[in-house]
Amino acid sequence: MAERKRRELDLAQLLPNMMTVGALCSGLTGIRYAVAGNFQIAVTLILLAAVLDGLDGRLARLLKSVSEMGAELDSLGDFVNFGVAPALVLYLWNLQAMGTEGWAAAIFYAVCCLLRLARFNIGNRADVERPKGMPFTGVPAPGGAMLALLPMYISFTWPDLPQVPPAILALYIMGVGGLMISRLPTPSFKSVTFYAENVRYVVLAAVLVLAALASHLWATMMVIDAAYAVAIGWFLATWRRRRAREPLGDTDLADPEPDLSGPDHPDE
Repeated sequence: MAERKRRELDLAQLLPNMMTVGALCSGLTGIRYAVAGNFQIAVTLILLAAVLDGLDGRLARLLKSVSEMGAELDSLGDFVNFGVAPALVLYLWNLQAMGTEGWAAAIFYAVCCLLRLARFNIGNRADVERPKGMPFTGVPAPGGAMLALLPMYISFTWPDLPQVPPAILALYIMGVGGLMISRLPTPSFKSVTFYAENVRYVVLAAVLVLAALASHLWATMMVIDAAYAVAIGWFLATWRRRRAREPLGDTDLADPEPDLSGPDHPDE
């Protein structure tokens, strides 16, 4: 019987999966801090998980370490970080005052995230070429999590304001969940291009955003969420006009997550 050849791997090739696991640990630790009542740290850790989840894919492509196991790790991690963690944090922060109804709203949001990721996985495995400029179908899971946490950003920015009524919060996160599983086309920022001579302005804008996040995290996240919501509305209006003039086909051909998804999704 021939001896099976052992395959060697560089330690660097494991870094993307290690980063995915790190993102999962960050999301789970956020739940721990929420249970302890430290909600600002809890939300910060969910945001950190989103950052790590956005970097692992780029690192995997750079190191040429794409794998099926990495894709599965990423999908499972996304559900915990952007489905389970936000739902539990929001429930412990406000929704538990409603009792069973608040818990049902949290479950609704988490299940919508699960369905969104499942639909993405099916579309991502389909042997269909995705036309250039094709939008996402529904709000991606990381974007949904950032939108769902908006009431907490507002509360952290202005702590003296009355807390949002639990019933309103429940309806809000259910609405965000509905957007995730909807068939609405939403923008893919991967398709944004700019002229080479404007690179310095793009870098400067990125530095300004990072500085704002470092100095005024919650206010900056509010602005980012508001800008994303406006972008969805503007894109939906312009996409429909574009489709009316020049149909591009079914938006569900390949339903990729945005840049905040994991290491092994080909359209990241």
